[in-house]
Amino acid sequence: MLSHLRWICAVPAILLTSSLAIAAGPEPIPLWPNGAPGQDGTGEKDVPLVRIYPAGENATGTAVVILPGGGYGGLAMDHEGHQIAKWWNRLGVTGAVVTYRHGPKYQHPAPLQDAQRAIRHLRAHAEELKIDPHRIGVMGFSAGGHLASTVSTHFDEGDADSKDLVAQQSSRPDFAVLCYPVISMLDPQAHKGSRRNLLGENPSEELVKSLSNHLQVTRETPPTFVFHTAADPVVPVGNAIAYYQALVKHGVDAELHIYQKGRHGVGLAPNDPILKSWPDRLADWLRTNNFLSGKKRVSVSGAVKFDGKPLKWGMISFASRESDSFPTASTMVQSGKFAIAEKDGPVAGKYSVSVHDMGTFAREPSIEDARTLTGDHSITGLVIQVREEGENNFDLDLRIE
Repeated sequence: MLSHLRWICAVPAILLTSSLAIAAGPEPIPLWPNGAPGQDGTGEKDVPLVRIYPAGENATGTAVVILPGGGYGGLAMDHEGHQIAKWWNRLGVTGAVVTYRHGPKYQHPAPLQDAQRAIRHLRAHAEELKIDPHRIGVMGFSAGGHLASTVSTHFDEGDADSKDLVAQQSSRPDFAVLCYPVISMLDPQAHKGSRRNLLGENPSEELVKSLSNHLQVTRETPPTFVFHTAADPVVPVGNAIAYYQALVKHGVDAELHIYQKGRHGVGLAPNDPILKSWPDRLADWLRTNNFLSGKKRVSVSGAVKFDGKPLKWGMISFASRESDSFPTASTMVQSGKFAIAEKDGPVAGKYSVSVHDMGTFAREPSIEDARTLTGDHSITGLVIQVREEGENNFDLDLRIE
């Protein structure tokens, strides 16, 4: 019986060894084959690397550079790096996990140079990686979130005269994802450890402000998704709020999710019954902004009637029947009419249409109004074809049975 128990206990060890081998991921690629700027040595922490996880059969053509956190003094490569790349793969996105240089040996601008180089690398090799050079994002956690926001606010078009194909590419990401990010290097929001490792003990006021990235947002900053928790005891949630407010101020498309509870450094939070929903919100945002599709969005408009009468007030939604990567589109119906502009519209293809009657405003609704006023009445099952060229105008005359 004892030997039988020993045999059972040995199985998880075998499985663990196997999973650890898988977790090692793809072969690392040196970001700077001829040595990085300011590189001092050839040790593990001196050589910036990228590991690329291809999307596979469900590839959308989108790619993302992933920057693990660690206070600019280390790197949480597993739960903020390799696990994240595999999550992106499930969405059909190629993930590129970066081992960037950090303190105390390497300070600014070394981490920024490495992150920019990773974006340029993906663009330079877009054809062989089967990715769209115009759909390359950046994602960072904690201090990696600061680095991702730095990349988003300190970028250039590349050096067109360089003989290095990688150096010729733009370093601007097409979208950004910031998870419980360090943003400010200014007190009281600054994470002091990150500031010290990145900028040293006595940085100049000018340097501190230049890397307080909520102060560096412009209209050119890429669309951004931000996730944080109000209870974060390490990086104050005010960092995320300040950056989001700056994005809104400058007219940059952005979405902010703040959960009430939750510690710092949760990664995907797979075992937290509440926090584990944040990646789903990110996936929704990616689809909403059409980052998972290379297809052109189109405008749609039309009229909606119920039993021959214009729908006074309701909602109409379009959901793709062809791909989960295609954006959904929805808008209000007022006085029987609806219109969705191209920037918010669907892409070409077959769509399921849902129409929801939201009733009407009434000071004292009667019992006969109850069904519509509760918002329970919805018409589904309609399928339409949205065209890439030409007018997409639909007149829907629905019958209530």
